[in-house]
Amino acid sequence: MLTAGIVSSALAAITRHVGPGHPFLNIGDVPWESLAPGDSVLIHARPAPYAEKWVLCRVGTEAEPIVVTGIPDAVGNLPVITGLNATTRTQLNFWSENRGLIKIGGANNPPDTMPAWIVIENLELRAAHTPNSFTGRSGLTAWAGNAAGIYVEKGQHLVIRGCRFHDCANGFFSAYLSSDLLVEGCRFEDNGNVSSIFEHNNYTETNNITFQYNWFGPLKVGAGGNNLKDRSAGCVIRYNWIEGGNRQLDLVDSDFPEVYDDPDYRNTFVYGNVLLERDGDGNSQIAHYGGDSGILSHYRQGTLWFFQNTVVSRRSGNTTLLRLSSSAETADARNNIVSVTATGNRLGMLDQTGTLTIAQNWFKTGWVNSHSAAASVINNGQITGSDPGFQDAAFDNFELASTSAGIDQGIAAAPATLPEHAIARHYMKHQGSRTRPISGPIDLGAYEFSLPSAVPPTGTQRPARLLAWHSPSPGPFAFELSEAPPTASPVEIFDVLGRRVARVEKKDADGRWTWRPSDDLSPGVYVARLGALTTRVVLVR
Repeated sequence: MLTAGIVSSALAAITRHVGPGHPFLNIGDVPWESLAPGDSVLIHARPAPYAEKWVLCRVGTEAEPIVVTGIPDAVGNLPVITGLNATTRTQLNFWSENRGLIKIGGANNPPDTMPAWIVIENLELRAAHTPNSFTGRSGLTAWAGNAAGIYVEKGQHLVIRGCRFHDCANGFFSAYLSSDLLVEGCRFEDNGNVSSIFEHNNYTETNNITFQYNWFGPLKVGAGGNNLKDRSAGCVIRYNWIEGGNRQLDLVDSDFPEVYDDPDYRNTFVYGNVLLERDGDGNSQIAHYGGDSGILSHYRQGTLWFFQNTVVSRRSGNTTLLRLSSSAETADARNNIVSVTATGNRLGMLDQTGTLTIAQNWFKTGWVNSHSAAASVINNGQITGSDPGFQDAAFDNFELASTSAGIDQGIAAAPATLPEHAIARHYMKHQGSRTRPISGPIDLGAYEFSLPSAVPPTGTQRPARLLAWHSPSPGPFAFELSEAPPTASPVEIFDVLGRRVARVEKKDADGRWTWRPSDDLSPGVYVARLGALTTRVVLVR
């Protein structure tokens, strides 16, 4: 899809290139007000950030979406969009300018409509926060206290992929008139406002939203917000890494009947994630489910399906797995690993009200139902011990060692989660995934033992490295081992979402594996893997 120059389809779709040496030098040169189905805007990375902001209020189609793509530089840096002194194309006229670097929906020019079938990918979005300012239709304007890297006021069938959100008030924000939203392969970190609990790495209120393959890192130092805060119907959180925040997950009520009257509002699915609590993080609860408005009729009043997650708490004090907001909320937690650094009695299952059913999880010996009340916990049998058996927890490698007590210990998934939410993948550090193998009974937690670690944990030493060599892009790329006996294992190439795009079975006569990228592959970062060894390459067209 991403090729040089301007290309046409049957509907005369146009690809526009932005950046030094391209037809459009600035983002504001692009006629955003007239984008049509199939149009693409390719924003090329450059040394200086793009201090520009814009609105997307156009309609693509399922077959021909409107696509905005960042093209990394030769070392993999994404194009940076900054809110510091940003400007807007003069032809654009839209409200709530101070809410997002990129806004979807709500405009006078282009004429207002319900945006649909839009993809935004591979952009780095930063600095949308006070006291920074930008120049808009009213001249110099301060950012809103709850500004975001991307603000979705309204829109349908949207994909946010491979973006980095940092140093914003909210990283990503979607409002209640949005629906069918996919957030995948993104990186969230260093967002929030210091001394405020109201801004978060992610803040969403959408009908049908899925988060997958994302890395949610710590918020800005001193910020009191949550990591992933959500008020949606049909919320699916799967195969993510979520580290830090006041809570890792805050899944609460919507204020709007468009959301809380949706039948999918009553079920939320959280599975295959790594949830990491650091010592000193704000709240001892990993996840909160139900509501926070005080209007009980708006609370989710359904079931949180929480399964196949790996939860690691390094708190020296208490850790509580879940808080349910009212007696109308329930949770089903099965096949999880919940590991704490503190003694087992510091691990509690439930805070306050609601009913939690737990079955076949690994907990540290001595765990308790609750630290605060006579919580309603239905215990259907757990596995306990002193150590879950991670490969290298000190370096955040939470895959299972061969001696782990979690191997082959899983029970059947809850029928309500099948077939749509059958566990199928692993999170791959960072911002990717890979297929979860089937090898007998399922293992506990987010990882299956039989697949080797895709990325060596930071700080560990390997006897060999996988080295990459390439001629001028687009390749070919050649790979070889720095030191190790010859191996017949194939080299596999994955995109940033963990999808295998190529497999090189045999070495050349010089002992290298050679990969020649096919013409249909998009520019960007790819990961080459040989067993447990990996290296990154950047494809530039």
